[in-house]
Amino acid sequence: MAEELAKIEKPAVESFIGGRRLYFIPLIYQGIEPPADYVAKFRKYWTQVDDHLSNLELKLEQVNKVYHELVSQSGEEGVRAVKDLNDGSYRIIKNRADRGARFEALEDGDLLTEYMDWSRCLAIGLQNQGVIFRVYGFYTEANKKRNDYITKHLDETLGADETGLLFMREGHQIQFPADVQVFYVSPPSLDEIHRWFRDRESQPEEQITPEKEGQEQS
Repeated sequence: MAEELAKIEKPAVESFIGGRRLYFIPLIYQGIEPPADYVAKFRKYWTQVDDHLSNLELKLEQVNKVYHELVSQSGEEGVRAVKDLNDGSYRIIKNRADRGARFEALEDGDLLTEYMDWSRCLAIGLQNQGVIFRVYGFYTEANKKRNDYITKHLDETLGADETGLLFMREGHQIQFPADVQVFYVSPPSLDEIHRWFRDRESQPEEQITPEKEGQEQS
């Protein structure tokens, strides 16, 4: 697991100079009609992320490339797609894009829609075990192809001595290129959000599903 920048024991900054870097931001969605207490934690989280990221850029390097899960467009079109997905990550991305960072498509459109379609099939509540087994196999295959593409695409588009910014949900199975230094940005409010969801596990009718929200809007 990559080191958490919010809690890191600071080595000399010089040890991180040079080479390729990736600032990894755990992606949190707001969801549809979320409770007010969650909205407050959501906004606090993105404010802290922006603060931590700005501090990283001051000490290391500014962002050159930006990547966001569920987005298969580059440039201004990609930035607009993020605006429809997540206001929190959009504000951070727009700020970096205005300063010259390039938004790169992270996903292949066909692989992404295949993965999402099989996800939706599993989510509708299938009953036949044989059908579930086959659909899950297709889902697993699509997920692997998507992950392999993302790994290869990151490697091909993040240039020598460039710094990338990646927004992606926790629990991903992406294998980052071996020569890329990954900095995991984890502000204290991320733990608060994790606790918020754990506290509601026994009350499923009150839960929101930010992961599904992100998929439905893509």
